[in-house]
Amino acid sequence: MRGGIFLSWREDYLRVTWVHLKRIVAIIMGAVIVAASINSMIIPNKIADGGVTGIAIIVYYLFNLPVSKVVILLNIPLFLVGWKMVGRVFLVYSIIGVAAFSLALEVTMAIPNPTADPLLACIFAGVVSGIGMGIIFRSRGSLGGTDILAVFFSRTTSFSVGQVLMGIDALIFIAAAVFLGPERAMYAMIYMFIATKVIDMVQEGLNPSKSVLVVTGDPHGIAQDIMEKLDRGVTLFQAKGAYSKEDKEVVYCVISRTEMSQIKEIIRTRDPKAFLSISDVPEVVGEGFSTWKGH
Repeated sequence: MRGGIFLSWREDYLRVTWVHLKRIVAIIMGAVIVAASINSMIIPNKIADGGVTGIAIIVYYLFNLPVSKVVILLNIPLFLVGWKMVGRVFLVYSIIGVAAFSLALEVTMAIPNPTADPLLACIFAGVVSGIGMGIIFRSRGSLGGTDILAVFFSRTTSFSVGQVLMGIDALIFIAAAVFLGPERAMYAMIYMFIATKVIDMVQEGLNPSKSVLVVTGDPHGIAQDIMEKLDRGVTLFQAKGAYSKEDKEVVYCVISRTEMSQIKEIIRTRDPKAFLSISDVPEVVGEGFSTWKGH
């Protein structure tokens, strides 16, 4: 009995350790990608960034201090503040991310600048940085900085985390406009917008699924066709019409984007008067879609 408990404990320990190891490797890889993007396109074209990295870049432009060292110096007090404000695992991942990012900024300094056009630079840097940050966020990490500060202020003031982050980035963009010129600040906003969109794509996937809700007089026929023709699971749940007071069964399922035309045809054929609602689903985990692996 003891041997079985020990083996079970050992397997759980190894599985958890393996998950942490994979996440740490992904965080380091993402940090290297972001650092390469900043060194090759952002800094040479005098484009600012948001958060602590944006402050470090402005300091570099003004005083020629290494971005990597400023990033570390600015993050140390933030980590001390955040020690009791955020989860320990997230904090450890963030410390690893900042350390890897700072080291990668030093290592990737020699990467040549592929373009002197600031617009092209902010577009492509946004894509590359977004990929790197998306990998980091998917691995439950961050590059520290204002994320921790936002949590602190959200708990000590009436502002939300999103509002605090927006306010901090607004101040950084204003500083960029003052010290680097308004055009550079506008380029920075374009860069941040693109990076944010790419982060969402990396986290949610390139092919978001669709949730389908059908109010129909033939719920069982439609459900049967969906299961047979699309091989998708279907849920039926009870509802009541507010006007008619009639009890109804509502059909619910999740499909891929490519199956939209098929399910519309199924519903149109079965019940042309059916009420159909289709919504985007950023991520689906379960049979027929993605698995829990990597989550």
